[in-house]
Amino acid sequence: MPTAPSPLIDDRASGDLNASLGTRWQFIADTVMGGVSRGGLAAEVVDARPCLHLTGQVSLAHNGGFIQAGLDLGTAGLVDARGWSGIELVVRGNDETYNLHLRTVDTRIVWQSYRASFRAQPRWETVRLPFGTFEPYRIDCPLDLAVLRRLGLVAIGREMTADLCLARVAFY
Repeated sequence: MPTAPSPLIDDRASGDLNASLGTRWQFIADTVMGGVSRGGLAAEVVDARPCLHLTGQVSLAHNGGFIQAGLDLGTAGLVDARGWSGIELVVRGNDETYNLHLRTVDTRIVWQSYRASFRAQPRWETVRLPFGTFEPYRIDCPLDLAVLRRLGLVAIGREMTADLCLARVAFY
């Protein structure tokens, strides 16, 4: 049974790859499917703020095209986010467009997700992504907020240099 989450997902207080909610951030690249994108994920301090730092080169070679910082949303499995309007990020980047991907119990195949895009400016800013803006990708069912299981910050779909810092992520 899904648990109702607190608003905070991660405030980067841990100083490592552990999130505030008790799960751990993971780096994933298209190499799991034969691509050649490369990058990394680190806990750092950027402009005096503790953050999660996703960096790398996204390549479309060999049917690739992404790098990702992924996080399971609950240590006990699923979360029920129906009491919230969306997800808020405090980010800093390199003026590129990134995606936030959500996964539910309905996203059974690795490429399925619900996606919303945002631009990460070269200064710290708060970005709010309402749940209604998430588009289903390679899945026909609507986003079911009662059974969220994972989120991912993703550099995807085009050749690019990724440089994305996340200081906070929360439901709002």
